[in-house]
Amino acid sequence: MELGEWLRVDQRAAKPLFEQLRTQMIDGIRDGRLPPGTRLPTVRELAGELGLAVNTVARAYRELEAAGIVETRGRFGSFVARADPADAAMAAAAHTYAQTARTLGLDKLAALRYLELAFE
Repeated sequence: MELGEWLRVDQRAAKPLFEQLRTQMIDGIRDGRLPPGTRLPTVRELAGELGLAVNTVARAYRELEAAGIVETRGRFGSFVARADPADAAMAAAAHTYAQTARTLGLDKLAALRYLELAFE
């Protein structure tokens, strides 16, 4: 399946094009459409498929690489990373959050209410 088959950017949206592309690619990785190790199209190929400027796609790739979601292997291209960096980061943050909640005498339900409020 080519990325251009399911990636969609809205030129009129308030969200920048590179950000739309970046978040859709993350969604594709997390829902299995882009499994670990998948070779991504070159920046030029994807820009051509989507009708975007090369710099727009390059910025999305750079940000994905900086976050550890995509790995660039020189002339071999860009690939979906083998491990999702969010797993380790979120597990550590959750552990710290739970520890803080326990220290403050909160039970799981009370701690989860604070977390739900933070997402609102």
